[in-house]
Amino acid sequence: MRRLLVLTAAAVVTAFAGAPARANDSVLKLTQDPNQWALQTGDYANTRYSKLKQITTDNVGKLQVSWTFSTGVLRGHEGSPLVVGDVMYVHTPFPNIVYALDLKNEGKIIWKYEPKQDPNVIPVMCCDTVNRGLAYADGKVFLHQADTKVVALDAQNGKVLWSAVNGDPKKGETNTATVIPVKDKLLVGISGGEFGVRCHMTAYDLASGKQIWRAYSIGPDSDILVDPEKTTELGKPVGKDSSLKTWQGDQWKTGGGCTWGWYSYDPQTNLVYYGSGNPSTWNPKQRPGDNKWSMTVFARDADTGVAKWVYQMTPHDEWDYDGVNEMILVDQQIGGKDRPLLVHFDRNGFGYTLDRKTGELLVAEKYDPAVNWATKVDMDRNSPTFGRPQVVGRYSTEKGGEDTNTTGICPAALGTKDQQPAAFSPDTGLFYVPTNHVCMDYEPFRVSYTPGQPYVGATLSMFPAPNSHGGMGNFIAWDARQGKIVWSNKEQFSVWSGALATAGGVVFYGTLEGYLKAVDAKTGKELYKFKTPSGIIGNVMTYTHQGKQYVAVLSGVGGWAGIGLAAGLNDPNAGLGAVGGYAALSNYTALGGQLTVFAVP
Repeated sequence: MRRLLVLTAAAVVTAFAGAPARANDSVLKLTQDPNQWALQTGDYANTRYSKLKQITTDNVGKLQVSWTFSTGVLRGHEGSPLVVGDVMYVHTPFPNIVYALDLKNEGKIIWKYEPKQDPNVIPVMCCDTVNRGLAYADGKVFLHQADTKVVALDAQNGKVLWSAVNGDPKKGETNTATVIPVKDKLLVGISGGEFGVRCHMTAYDLASGKQIWRAYSIGPDSDILVDPEKTTELGKPVGKDSSLKTWQGDQWKTGGGCTWGWYSYDPQTNLVYYGSGNPSTWNPKQRPGDNKWSMTVFARDADTGVAKWVYQMTPHDEWDYDGVNEMILVDQQIGGKDRPLLVHFDRNGFGYTLDRKTGELLVAEKYDPAVNWATKVDMDRNSPTFGRPQVVGRYSTEKGGEDTNTTGICPAALGTKDQQPAAFSPDTGLFYVPTNHVCMDYEPFRVSYTPGQPYVGATLSMFPAPNSHGGMGNFIAWDARQGKIVWSNKEQFSVWSGALATAGGVVFYGTLEGYLKAVDAKTGKELYKFKTPSGIIGNVMTYTHQGKQYVAVLSGVGGWAGIGLAAGLNDPNAGLGAVGGYAALSNYTALGGQLTVFAVP
């Protein structure tokens, strides 16, 4: 019988209790209890799967709104609430308010944390003022604010226990991402690729906030924390100056490679996995070379930060296909053998399956048939271009050149999927992926670097994939062992919400119009939908309270896809091309900021 196993916290505790490489005990305990939701990703493996099964394919159609909560903020609401015990922790976009709500008392506010941030950080934030949420460990709630201040709050009263400054908004450094507690550390990324920031992953001491290590994406070996002989890409040592050799002169100092996505952790290997973003600028003519290690999957030792292996998905990016999307860790069979896998749905339109211990590339296939910028990823291990995408000249923005509009590129810069996280069900062995079905025209132009000023160098326009269903999104089920779509549901707009898979056989996601949808995990059949007050770009989560299962989601339109509504923009080329592409969205939803909680009566 074929084994389909998710890397669960319970399995980790059983197999590795007492081993040197251990995750944070409080996080393990909480994430192995399906009644709670203590990490944005559900578990260290980023599966977004819940063992709860009170809500099933048979009764999900009876879902009703149980209660709601207004956040008081009118911008894009990404991420999800956390539930620990009888308390729900809710966050907002800028100014990044945190609420602790009493589940025993109809969501009464226990405490509220409202940071005083300089509003000048807002124009420095790319693609809306979103925040992807809180984390919980050791009785603390952790928040990474827009201004890059990292704070640890006492979970009981909201008091600031420590804070650390992770960057400088005056240089373009901001934050939109969540954080992850691993062992005795808190791992934190940074945003700012559109401002020429040289980005990094940083580990802070969980108890004190002291910086333990920092690993840059780009630069000298000592800065990016690689071992030239032991760190590998596709099984071969990266060699000395692996990043510097792929940049011209000092361009690496403003090279981007930001780390604003999601982070996963495998206690068995003691490796942390995440991706880096686009190289700066968006004009590829100005930065010859592969621009390593932008657009890269990193597998780093949690204790030291040193990379065990790396894999660059889009060398010399010409389209802004950031590689920051989540790395989902599962155990499945490939070729008749059980393999420890890492599955990643990249912005560039390819779904990658790698061995998470070694970085061996096993599968790379398009997860939207509209993808046209590359024909395939070279999977011939004897080829000099093994692992590299085979770029189609017609869609190369570098070949087109500066001040030339390269048209009809699929996907658009926001990718076949952006940060909106997929989910995995060990019951079906499938991944459930919210996708964009969007293409673009892309015109690079020469730009100069000034600290704190935009360093983009391209004008974009976006539109639905032509010769298709006319909409801008699909919600798909994906077999990562074969690299194939199992089923696909069409959507009018991009699916910018994170998915949730459950043991009840139901998969949940939200739409930009504002619908919470529930579908059958096996077939994709729609079983339920409810329209919330605003577009959903938040991630669906589930928990129980007093023995009853609830499903919750934040609504509040925004993010890159909804930036026109969120920021009141009208120029079609504004929002890096998204405003024109999503202009029709204003006919379906309006600004909001609400948590909606559902249950079966």
